[in-house]
Amino acid sequence: MHGLTGSGDGTDGSAAVRSGGRRAGLAAGGTAIAGLAAFGLFCAGCSTGGTGTRDEGPAAGQPAVRVTSSHTVPSGTTKPSPKINAVKLVKGDPKVSRQLRDGLKPCTGDEYPVDTSYGSLTDGPTADVVVNVMTCGDSVGVGTYVYREGRDGSYKNVFSAEIPAVYGTIDRGDLVVTTQVYGSKDAVAYPSGEDVITYHWAAGRFTETDRVHNDFNRAVGAGEGAVPGPEKTQN
Repeated sequence: MHGLTGSGDGTDGSAAVRSGGRRAGLAAGGTAIAGLAAFGLFCAGCSTGGTGTRDEGPAAGQPAVRVTSSHTVPSGTTKPSPKINAVKLVKGDPKVSRQLRDGLKPCTGDEYPVDTSYGSLTDGPTADVVVNVMTCGDSVGVGTYVYREGRDGSYKNVFSAEIPAVYGTIDRGDLVVTTQVYGSKDAVAYPSGEDVITYHWAAGRFTETDRVHNDFNRAVGAGEGAVPGPEKTQN
């Protein structure tokens, strides 16, 4: 089972945080990804613990990032990248866990639970690609990957995160990875908090440059009272 990994390979060549509603359990149509229905099994080997499609469960600390340096030379202005088949890219990536690859199926019709972002992250010749894989039923992120295009046109995995409720985005040239933190009795839509980690690409690898932990107010949404209106003034 993969945790968080980041690497770069400039010779061979190989996305602002997603809205809280989306990351905390925005519903998506269709059934859950076959093979990830028992997400607890999928994450049994993760050091963070917890599950994405469970009703409740514990969470632990953020796993460390494993990086491999490379000799990547900045190539100047990044050119637009052609649209890629993100599903095909993930399914053909040996760095993606076999269970996730085998379980990645359409939610409905030919619609897969995959978000794709393009932007400059690694100073490559074309835009890098951030792929987020989610569950169908409640859009819980189960995998975030960054792909860099090489000189031969192929895409290489330079970052992987396969932990419960993970989502990656591109923010002004940095990679921002957000993971939801669940208590022992938290519903999937109401995590106790979140970790927001920023990574910057330098010297051929991603390095953590900032980490923020947010604790959520558990009282919000618990009441049923009406919102008070403006006070009336007496003449």
